[in-house]
Amino acid sequence: MAVRNPVDLIALILVIVGGLNWGLVGLFDFNLVAAIFGEGSTLSRIIYILVGLAALYMIYFTVRAETYQTHETPVRH
Repeated sequence: MAVRNPVDLIALILVIVGGLNWGLVGLFDFNLVAAIFGEGSTLSRIIYILVGLAALYMIYFTVRAETYQTHETPVRH
């Protein structure tokens, strides 16, 4: 998976943050986002929304990457 532009990189980082946060919730019942920004705070909700949007974008990113790989023309030597 090649990151092609800043939006791809930001989405990837947000999805990683979300995955790590869910891992902490599952393993230790510790919500890092809530601990940093406050339980139910507006900023926490914004982070959750951005992580969710990033996950949706990563679905698009994956489909786009697969389409790009499928339509590449082979290099002949």
